[in-house]
Amino acid sequence: MRAAQALGIRAEELAPAACGFAFFFFLFCGYFMLRPIRETMGIQAGVNQLQWLFTATFVATLAVVPLFGWLSARVPRDTLVTWVYAIFALTMAGFAALLYLRPGSVWAARSFYVWLSVFNLFVVSIAWSLMADVFRMESAKRLFALIAAGASTGGLCGPLLGGLLASTLGPAGLLLLSALMLAATLPLKQWLLRWRASHRDDTQADDMRQPIQGSVLAGISRVFQSPYLLGISLLVVLLATLNTFLYMEQARLVASTFPDTAQRLRVFSTLDFTVQALALLSQIFITGRVAAKLGLRFLLTAVPLAVAVAFLALAAFPVFSVLAAAMILRRAGEYALIRPGREMLFTAVPPEDKYKTKNVIDTVVYRGGDAASGWVKTGVDMLGYGAALIALLGALCALGAAALGYGLGRRADQRKTKIDQIP
Repeated sequence: MRAAQALGIRAEELAPAACGFAFFFFLFCGYFMLRPIRETMGIQAGVNQLQWLFTATFVATLAVVPLFGWLSARVPRDTLVTWVYAIFALTMAGFAALLYLRPGSVWAARSFYVWLSVFNLFVVSIAWSLMADVFRMESAKRLFALIAAGASTGGLCGPLLGGLLASTLGPAGLLLLSALMLAATLPLKQWLLRWRASHRDDTQADDMRQPIQGSVLAGISRVFQSPYLLGISLLVVLLATLNTFLYMEQARLVASTFPDTAQRLRVFSTLDFTVQALALLSQIFITGRVAAKLGLRFLLTAVPLAVAVAFLALAAFPVFSVLAAAMILRRAGEYALIRPGREMLFTAVPPEDKYKTKNVIDTVVYRGGDAASGWVKTGVDMLGYGAALIALLGALCALGAAALGYGLGRRADQRKTKIDQIP
């Protein structure tokens, strides 16, 4: 009871919050063990080739989405996560073999970079689809930040664990360990679904045993049929653009500032650790209370406004230290405020949109924004204005994201009375 009061949640919500926390801990710990490997391989493939890797990731995502739509239309909703995670775990084992047999191959590095980028978006998107299915809006406002804290804790432990085991296990061994952590989420998923069934009526419980309605490509068409979903898609594109601009500047400055591969690994690991530590503190002590008092509008607006200021600082002082501060601010703010707020938006939509449409937005729309903004960044760099012009463009995108986030937050609050009618 005291623990629940300290966290700002109800006593009966403590167990599902802990289960959701553990689910995301295993998911993100496994991913963040592999993230420094991906970043290093991205540079190995060539900094000037990053826009091609973004484009390849977008194409790969386009290929995977219809497969997910086909699977979700045939597999009961309560086992969909199990099927998807099992497929990714098997693919992970295949890449472990490839990196073990071809450790210096540039094409193996590029393939792994693209695969891990697709893997990350899909498994995280489906995990949040599950959470939006299990919890209603009122509970989500209290719990999603704590559940996201599991992701930040995993993001803290993953780089540390990867650094400790890298020399012993190598990339292939870390991939197999990550696959085991992905499998560890499945018993937790089952517990959450049992908890959901015990808190819903029989009709809603039976609904989980049915495949998701709609065609294979229904998620794509639904985006254009709903202004609400289209607004979320545009917000995702703007946030992806901010991320891509900072990411490509980070790669350029790290490559020029730290010529040694070991130094680059330490830099990427340090950035990841700092981001996750700041996000974790915010998620545990700040986000839930802020969401309950100030609502979604604040969660979706505060960070883009702060990032706009950071981009202006980068325009004036285009050095690695300023870039690192801007990157930490954007990523920590995303995990602590924007991500929980964005996932709350999907508690106000029917199951088809929770899974199919959300998956399209989190993968195709996000990676499409990545690919397009990567080419924009490359084109701006060719003009010869350095980091200043891209930083100004980034500031404009951040202001646009803040305005859109405010509008979506207000729209979600208006839809709140309809949420309890959604199975």
